[in-house]
Amino acid sequence: MKKTLIIFLLLSSFYGFSQTRVGGVEFPKELIIKDNHLQLKGAGTRVKLWMDMYAMGLYLSTDRKDADKIIIADESMGIRLEIISGLITSEKMEKATREGFKNATNGEMENIKQEIEDFISIFMGDIEKKDVFEFIYSPTIGTMVYKNGELKQAIRGLSFKQALFGIWLCNKPADKSLKEKLVN
Repeated sequence: MKKTLIIFLLLSSFYGFSQTRVGGVEFPKELIIKDNHLQLKGAGTRVKLWMDMYAMGLYLSTDRKDADKIIIADESMGIRLEIISGLITSEKMEKATREGFKNATNGEMENIKQEIEDFISIFMGDIEKKDVFEFIYSPTIGTMVYKNGELKQAIRGLSFKQALFGIWLCNKPADKSLKEKLVN
């Protein structure tokens, strides 16, 4: 009995180190996509009108605490976003994403207008609870956009990546509390 308890505690501790749970969503400590080994920096939920909308994890290849440096960095990093509310629709996601890009770029979106449209197109289909979106940036490829594990597109350009990550990390983020949880 004592031996079984010790084994259980050991296995539980290993499991606890390998994942982080936020908003009912398990975030792995490491994300590996296309030879990019990214470590979970932080995770939190996007709250709107006192309800959790989605859970998000920020993955970095280099540990950084400064949101501005994360935004401008030309190195591999990623965001994993899981829908946790049935209230999110394609239209709401599109509107929020456009507003986020506007805030992240201070309204100067003209040079990445087509990239933004390409990105927003992934939200045009049905969005359901438990849908997982991953936005993985690689300096050599660009931003790879996945929905439920399927690569939907790759969008080239550091400027686009900076605007995308800026949605959650800029001075006017989608959710200030979420920003703090992602970088601290």
